[in-house]
Amino acid sequence: MAAGAVQLSPQSAVVAETLGRLRSEIHRVIVGQESLIDRLLVGLLCNGHILVEGVPGLAKTLTVSTLARALDLKFVRIQFTPDLLPADLIGTEIFSQADGRFSIRRGPVFANLVLADEINRAPAKVQSALLEAMQERQVSIGGETLPLDDPFLVMATQNPIEQEGTYPLPEAQLDRFLLKVKVDYPSRQDERQILEMGLNGAMPAVNVVAHAIDLQAARRAVHEVAIDEALKDYIVQLVFATRRPAAYRLPELASLIGYGASPRASIALAQASRAHAFLQGRAYTTPDDVKALAHDVLRHRIVTTYEAEAQELSSDDLIDRVLEGVDVP
Repeated sequence: MAAGAVQLSPQSAVVAETLGRLRSEIHRVIVGQESLIDRLLVGLLCNGHILVEGVPGLAKTLTVSTLARALDLKFVRIQFTPDLLPADLIGTEIFSQADGRFSIRRGPVFANLVLADEINRAPAKVQSALLEAMQERQVSIGGETLPLDDPFLVMATQNPIEQEGTYPLPEAQLDRFLLKVKVDYPSRQDERQILEMGLNGAMPAVNVVAHAIDLQAARRAVHEVAIDEALKDYIVQLVFATRRPAAYRLPELASLIGYGASPRASIALAQASRAHAFLQGRAYTTPDDVKALAHDVLRHRIVTTYEAEAQELSSDDLIDRVLEGVDVP
């Protein structure tokens, strides 16, 4: 912990309070789903994209649309289907017979928050078009390069229980997502409250509590959050342990992990941990911040072997063992 970084600066403290109001406003509409909401905010703060896995009906669409309304940002939902074309996503050239010229019609990807619903239902060309836009933050149409809006966040969803007729994302493309978040069913108390809201029939109106300029200020403020040198080493060791588990007293994982996390995982884990600390109102990062984000950062970057599948071990199970095997600073 840096000596001068125990407290946020006055300006950053104001921004942190704004994010607190933003979170509270979302919770007026969304019951539960604290983890998903926090991960969406982490994604915005880190300028990264999020892959969400969960069964239908868990308010994934409502959560991201509520976030967009509370931030006064443009939101669009794209339903991915097998017959979707790249032009349906990024746009295309349109010929005008009136003046004999081509003009560009921008696709739905030109928005601030894009919900790519069931991304694994679309063919590889469409997935690649979206992932290229995510990475480059620009698209090319008819030889012209067009920048995407800022902020720009893609939340892609996958249905874990219906895999027939899907096109799974390759591991190299999964690596482009900052986080992969698993959304579970609500608790019994939360579902009781959801039931009451459903019977009332009226959703609470969402108030605008922040704007894009506040988000830009928050991103700058996150850079004030200190990460101790020992904590940086801890992050690197966690990632290295997924590649060379035997060096970290985890020889049993060598036959269970086919490929470990890439260097992009180290950067993502450091950035996400720092953003998580900022959302807690702290100007320093702790090992608990790293542990809180480790599964979301690593689960889609670890390739398990057939032996792991035979033992019914998921990447989350292996991450648990990595966290247990690497010494905490």
